[in-house]
Amino acid sequence: MNADELADALVNGASGWLVLSVAAVLPMLWTFTLVMHFARPAVIRFLQSLTLRFGGDVWWLSYVLIRDALLVITLGLGMLFFMPNLYFVEGLPITAPLSVLILFWALCVKIVRDPDDDPAAFRLLSILLVIASVLYIVPQIYGLEAADQAYLGDLPSKLISSENLDVARPLFWVSLGLFGLTAAALFIRALVQLRDPRSENVPGGAA
Repeated sequence: MNADELADALVNGASGWLVLSVAAVLPMLWTFTLVMHFARPAVIRFLQSLTLRFGGDVWWLSYVLIRDALLVITLGLGMLFFMPNLYFVEGLPITAPLSVLILFWALCVKIVRDPDDDPAAFRLLSILLVIASVLYIVPQIYGLEAADQAYLGDLPSKLISSENLDVARPLFWVSLGLFGLTAAALFIRALVQLRDPRSENVPGGAA
């Protein structure tokens, strides 16, 4: 093996190791995300027991910051699964793109509505998060992590993208297309809702 071949092997090996490391870390992020989301009632009960308003505000803002940051970080790392050269080659959870899509829909619910004040929006957000986490964690555990477990038969290979391309390809492109359409809809909604800040002061204006 010459120097060029060694360098190429190191680069490709490091790339594969990084991708699979992110895939292995994401179940923990999903767990923390769900814990923080469903901890909301407990956090509210704790806030009601506080007598210092400033302490309650700091506690609530810290909780919201950590909860929403976990959602954004999980989505950001999940965008890795929308790269065809990684998804079809490296061998990732087969429903990972669909999981990222549903997580994106959950974040859209948070953008369009207020789950902290709207019980219906909170229920919808909870359902989407649970579905998205199951779609990722199950194939990660019973596909990638259990690939060497002979008693599972062909199940692991069916849950790995590179070994079940007949299912992985349409699932990937449909998920990517729906993700793009959702992002476009959000962009159009933001443009439609744009207002000139100067016009908001006119009605009450110069009287």
